[in-house]
Parts: sequence; C-alpha cells; structure tokens
Amino acid sequence: MGRTPLSQVLLAKRLRARGFQVHLFGYSTLRPFSATLNRLVTRLRALGGHGHFILVGHSLGCVLIRASIPRIAPLRPFACFLLAPPSKVPRAARFLAKNRLYRLIAGESGQLLANEAFMAALPLPPGPVKVYAGTAGHTGRLSPFNGEANDGILAVSETALSPAHPSILVPVLHTFIMNSEFVANDIATTVAALGGGSL
Repeated sequence: MGRTPLSQVLLAKRLRARGFQVHLFGYSTLRPFSATLNRLVTRLRALGGHGHFILVGHSLGCVLIRASIPRIAPLRPFACFLLAPPSKVPRAARFLAKNRLYRLIAGESGQLLANEAFMAALPLPPGPVKVYAGTAGHTGRLSPFNGEANDGILAVSETALSPAHPSILVPVLHTFIMNSEFVANDIATTVAALGGGSL
C-alpha cells in the first residue's frame, strides 16, 4: 500500500538470477479495490496459460492474491509466497479506519482491511503456501503491539493464515521484507524442492 512495483525490483532480480521469469504487478489504493482485482485476474489468466506459475505478494498484495484465487479457476498457482500479509483485521487498520487522512490515502482497500467479514471470507490459496513475517518492529515501552513480535505495521499473529501455515520469522521491517535475501533464497529453494525448477 503506497508503494510501486519498484519496491520489488531487488526480489525480482534475485529470482531472475535463479532462472525465474518475473512479472511485476502495480496498483494504487486511490483506485477501487474491485478495479485492481479485475486487472490482477486478467493478468493471471493471461500468464497462467503459459504453464506453471507462482504468486509472490507483499502486504495488501497478498489480500489481492487471495481474493483472485476463486476467479481464476480452474487455473491455480503452483505455490504462493505471502510476505507480511494481513491475514486478519490488523489493529492498525481498525484504529485508523475512521481517520480522514488514512481514508484518503488507503481508499476502499484500507476500509476492507478493517472489515472483519471481508477478511474472514478470503479463501486460502491452494497448494503449497509460505508466509513470511517481519520481527524488527519496536516491542518496548509505548509499543502498540504490547510486546508482541511485529514488523512495525503488523504483529506476527496478524500474518498467520492458519495453524497449518505458521509464519516464517524474518528480522526485517514490514516495508522492506521483500528485500530480504533469505526470503528470495527460500522462495527459489522451495520451488525447486517442489519440483518446479525455475518458473
């Protein structure tokens, strides 16, 4: 939210070096969530016709990925990698939902993040899924996370999809988790172990 595809350039470079074909998807929270979702579905349908594909999302991008899954069936990703995903209503979104500046910047997407029914209804991605959560956020005095491990935006507990999908902890902040060399290497190694080779 509030970033461009340039934020994924380092991750893309590392994955390309491991033999992956990488396609970046950009969006703006100034546009309706439904419009962005429609664009993503169109892009995935086009790319999915060329064989196996994986999906890698960051933050709100993970919400878009989950919302797109039913709409691209029978296509399905070979695997999904979710970086700092809000998997339930984050306390930050709940706190800021009525703030005028937040509403202006985050738009409809920001309101959906604070909507319990919407977040609870998001489907789990099919197939192998890995979730990465940052832990470099402040946990001391005055922390809004009450001492819980966090990435500065989300608590680790807010990223977990289910007991079957525990979050992999990475010592980085929310905004920079995609720059983690560990994350890039783990994505590539996981895909290779699943028999996907380079995609």
